[in-house]
Amino acid sequence: MPDVSPALSRPTRLPRRGLERLDLMLLCAEALDLNGGEAMVWMSEQLGYQSLFPNRVELWKRRCHNPLRRSTRRGQLQVQDTDALIRILSAMAERLYPMLRQLLSAAEPESVSEQRWALFRSRLQELIEERLNLRRVGVRKLLDPNEGPQLSHQLILSLALSAGNGGVERLKASLLDPEP
Repeated sequence: MPDVSPALSRPTRLPRRGLERLDLMLLCAEALDLNGGEAMVWMSEQLGYQSLFPNRVELWKRRCHNPLRRSTRRGQLQVQDTDALIRILSAMAERLYPMLRQLLSAAEPESVSEQRWALFRSRLQELIEERLNLRRVGVRKLLDPNEGPQLSHQLILSLALSAGNGGVERLKASLLDPEP
């Protein structure tokens, strides 16, 4: 069993940037899986979180603690909700890992890789425009043609690193890090 820091093994309240990144990575999972919202509810049931997230609405309410959202919820997100969202995202990353690997692969022909990234960015941009507050600087950076691709690449890389053994701990550590 890997040596896990006690700080990472217990549920921890995420800082604002951590909540933003968590929700953005959940958006990336939705951009990769057209039925991502339903898949997240299904994954929460599989992980035993149906009491926390019995449906899409309850899942959405928790995700609305992201200050970049169009409609945000004030107050602190409960630690158990944060921990559950992290575990759901890690399980989603495991399920989506073949697609993540294809996006990050250097072995693919450049034209194929460009097409995959363009399709992903297009779907992510649609979700961002639909759900996030376009007046926020962080959202404008994601939509910027110069900065956006690099930021989406970082999100996909973080998502890929959250898959597999130790993925939950890696994801939690990256979300607790004050620097993106």
